[in-house]
Amino acid sequence: MNVLVFTTLFPNNVWPNHGVFVKERVAHVARSDGRAVRVVAPVPYCPPFSLGGRQRFSRVVPHEVIEGLPVSHPRFFMTPKIGMTLYGLMMFLSVLPAMRRIRREFAFDLIDAHYVYPDGLAAVLLGRYFRCPVVVSARGSDINLFATLPLIRPLLRFTLRRADRVVAVSGALKEAIAALGIPAERISVIPNGVDAQKFRPVPQADARQALGLPADRPVVLSVGGMNPVKGFDLLLRAFRLTLDGQIRRPYLVIVGDGAERTALEAQASALDLRGDVRFAGSVPHLELYQWYSAADVFCLASRREGWPNVVLEALACGVPVVSTEVGGVPEIVTSETLGLLVTRDERALAAGIVRALGTTWQGRAIVEHARARSWEGVAGAVLDTFDSLFDRTSGSHHSAPSGPRLSDAGQRSIAALNQRTR
Repeated sequence: MNVLVFTTLFPNNVWPNHGVFVKERVAHVARSDGRAVRVVAPVPYCPPFSLGGRQRFSRVVPHEVIEGLPVSHPRFFMTPKIGMTLYGLMMFLSVLPAMRRIRREFAFDLIDAHYVYPDGLAAVLLGRYFRCPVVVSARGSDINLFATLPLIRPLLRFTLRRADRVVAVSGALKEAIAALGIPAERISVIPNGVDAQKFRPVPQADARQALGLPADRPVVLSVGGMNPVKGFDLLLRAFRLTLDGQIRRPYLVIVGDGAERTALEAQASALDLRGDVRFAGSVPHLELYQWYSAADVFCLASRREGWPNVVLEALACGVPVVSTEVGGVPEIVTSETLGLLVTRDERALAAGIVRALGTTWQGRAIVEHARARSWEGVAGAVLDTFDSLFDRTSGSHHSAPSGPRLSDAGQRSIAALNQRTR
């Protein structure tokens, strides 16, 4: 079976940590016998003379190899912050010429799409054009956020109904997809995994020395992109409360980068936390295990989540978790032997951190719980989903009812889209 992965959530030479959880799943699927995998990871078109952060898109190379996976980065047109309802169709039309060239070199049997909109919508249109089945994986905000947008919600329904199979990374996300009118039997729950070779505990003292962290203070760690969804502003306010009355003053480390970093650093200064917080910036994925191992507690203050890999990575390094009770987190932190789930409130979060710092945790048991969710097991579940689409004797695929297939990229694709989203 030849599998064509289609997603904007994939690392590249400019953003090596982007969509690394998708890369991990794809790489493990590619290691299976009899499976050939190629990745198409579109990036927005941006002239090289553009100003601002978007200029970096022009530096993404057209083709590269990542962990043995051939990856293409065709450009697609989009209008930033406006015209979101057209993003999926524009992506489809923009990448179609590149996809036709790839098809001549790599006769893919199936499209494995990640992120429902706009990636998944473009993928189901490509599936109709090339007459092949499409599996669409929902990741979190593509459902939890976009389903609340009146103009995008119908496009989510169109995509999910036209996909041959839907994969959700958590049971909570499956329920949210089913609420859009998608039959539950067409939704597979396949959570992400963790690589026990990459995420492993090392002695805390050694990790702190290597990273220049204080040896005599409890360390609270948080990892993620600096955007409003991750709730670092809430974490800073909660952390300030943890300092009151503590004999051993905790120390907060935030790993990650993003548009909110300047505002968060200013907030830390306003809270008089300059000597108590370290903004470590972006860290290569392969080096994160040291940061987890250096911590006493890992904290996640997100507003929304699908299946946050950082929680599983922290547990794989033997670190207990304090998290807001959102998305798939309760499906990872299944007991108080692994961590504490709190309401999304600064006082509740602060109390959870203080309690966790005062608890004696069984690190080995935490590690074993995380390692039970391996990427090899995830790849097996994904391949079972792929295989279920094909008749093992005839090679034909079983498609969800979806009407006539597209024979070109023109007006029939637009007409089908408009008919389903009215």
